[in-house]
Amino acid sequence: MNPTEKHDGAQHVLYDADQLSDAEPMMFDPSALQRAGLVQGSAEGRGTTHFIDLYGKPCVLRHYQRGGLARLLGDRYLRGTLSQTRAWREWHLLANLAVQGLPVPQPVAAQVVTHGLFYRADLIMQKLANTRSLSQILSGGPVLFKKHWHAIGQCIRRFHDAGVYHADLNAHNILLDTNDVVWLVDFDKGDIRPPARDWQQANLTRLRRSLDKLLTLRGTFHFTDADWQQLMRGWET
Repeated sequence: MNPTEKHDGAQHVLYDADQLSDAEPMMFDPSALQRAGLVQGSAEGRGTTHFIDLYGKPCVLRHYQRGGLARLLGDRYLRGTLSQTRAWREWHLLANLAVQGLPVPQPVAAQVVTHGLFYRADLIMQKLANTRSLSQILSGGPVLFKKHWHAIGQCIRRFHDAGVYHADLNAHNILLDTNDVVWLVDFDKGDIRPPARDWQQANLTRLRRSLDKLLTLRGTFHFTDADWQQLMRGWET
């Protein structure tokens, strides 16, 4: 991992020089990428996430978009130092976790564009191959066994033991691949803190609340208390 910065007026770019020889503005422009035939798909969430081909490497381009009570500001964030921006913080956190061998997408590049008191931001990560989110899996059929729930719990515990706080641990941000490897994604507002049961339990409570909500909202959603107990056994071991 070789973090490198470029600054050109209002545009600030952070990228891994081990993966990219340079970082061009077009990388963060979905319209330009679309015209070049480099957009391979997209997904809607709080904002639009684009799946792109970046120099032959499958990647994910995510534009930072506010939610909740702050959504009236759209994609604008109050400006501070670069190191305080959402994109810079998440890029460096992901780089740190990837170096530790934790199962996260590897960061490629981040962009911050300033305008007056505000900034807008984007993040590019390597795309995790052959993965589905926990929410997608549970909506499609009863395909998870005890070993899968146990593995999810063990994965979360690995992050907790490393002091990794995930600010939005939910069923959409846990992925499983075809080899049953569990991954965590979306570390916006995450950080490293001293391990402590209070915030670790708060993470788990947030995940349980997410699963219960999906169980209520979706006609087909394969999740039971027994599944949760298996997850907790994995976390506790």
